[in-house]
Amino acid sequence: MDTMSIAAMSSSYAQNQVQLQASVSVAKKAMNFQEAQAAQLLEMLPQTNSFGHQLDVYV
Repeated sequence: MDTMSIAAMSSSYAQNQVQLQASVSVAKKAMNFQEAQAAQLLEMLPQTNSFGHQLDVYV
């Protein structure tokens, strides 16, 4: 391999690493957003003391 090939491979590898890091960062932000939304939905559920005492089952 000549030095130009090695330099091109190194540059390509570095670019791929940056793209991977950006993708992971976006995925983490999306997961955090979804987690916050789920927590808000759970807070909106009515709080009842009779949970487990009555169960509706449809077959």
